[in-house]
Amino acid sequence: MSLLLDSGAFVAVERGDRDVVALVKRERLAQRSPLSHGGVVAQIWRGGSGRQAEVARLLGGVDVRALDEELGKKAGMLLGRSRTDDAVDAALVCLATDGDDILTSDPEDLRLLAEAAGLHVDLLPA
Repeated sequence: MSLLLDSGAFVAVERGDRDVVALVKRERLAQRSPLSHGGVVAQIWRGGSGRQAEVARLLGGVDVRALDEELGKKAGMLLGRSRTDDAVDAALVCLATDGDDILTSDPEDLRLLAEAAGLHVDLLPA
């Protein structure tokens, strides 16, 4: 089981959301790294200083995958099946496997994508 982070999870950490921080801490205590991809980083990264210091610290312990051609094609196919249009969310769902948790501020969008992918994931509010 993995914990995947969308941009809302990083924003929640930036806001100091204790529930989100606790979920990330749970992963680290289990010696697992939360998972995300470079498109999510592009959505949230503004330099890592000031309020983003916590985001920078979080990123140091996240397995950030490349949003490369292979993942991009998978995400594009999923967008077609789901009739949605958020490529960053679709790529995140493409990284998930059955039983994973996705920490998100867009549970409805990710639910549509997960259903289209045939995945059984838990969508946790960020």
